[in-house]
Amino acid sequence: MSLRARPVTALSSSDDEEENEIPDSPKPPPPPPTMSQWAISQTLASTAQLANLLPTGTLLALQTVTPIFTNHGSCDAVTRPLTAILLVFLTAACFLASFTDSFKSSDGQVFYGFATFKGMWLFDYQTAAASTSGLPDLRKYKLTAVDWIHAFVSAFVLLTLAMRDRSVVSCFYPRPSHEVQEVLDIVPLGLSLGCSLVFVIFPSKRHGIGYPVSH
Repeated sequence: MSLRARPVTALSSSDDEEENEIPDSPKPPPPPPTMSQWAISQTLASTAQLANLLPTGTLLALQTVTPIFTNHGSCDAVTRPLTAILLVFLTAACFLASFTDSFKSSDGQVFYGFATFKGMWLFDYQTAAASTSGLPDLRKYKLTAVDWIHAFVSAFVLLTLAMRDRSVVSCFYPRPSHEVQEVLDIVPLGLSLGCSLVFVIFPSKRHGIGYPVSH
């Protein structure tokens, strides 16, 4: 008479699977930032976004040319007025660039122009007039109040970034007093926040020159 051993069920494997299915304890969430940390983060973020609000090339020219004009902050009787003329020129270019616009015709050609009180004045009107697709009604591109707001705010943005440039500050204020240094540190940040708020409240539909055209 033979005795057969009963099969042993695999309890150990099921126990291991149940142990593996137990989820890990969730990690505690990080502490929320303090009010001062949040304010500093928002200020730096808004200041960094100001570069995107300027017309193409003005910020690059400011960062590239000012060290040469100011001799890296060591201005004399010649370089100081030249630096002032440079800032006036860049500010005027930034102001006028806010009135430029562009549109795309039905055949894919892009035309650039300058907004006026009666409509858009095209830079290359002969080429646009010879286009087989025809031109849209240019009167819809005439100047509006938002264009003037953006022009003045863009000029303020450029001057704000210039006030944060070490070469420019060292040129006009080589040894600023404590009060002047406080103004140079606080005023640009306040202007940056105000300008960012204005651009959000009054968005512009202008494409300008150098920006992608959607229509």
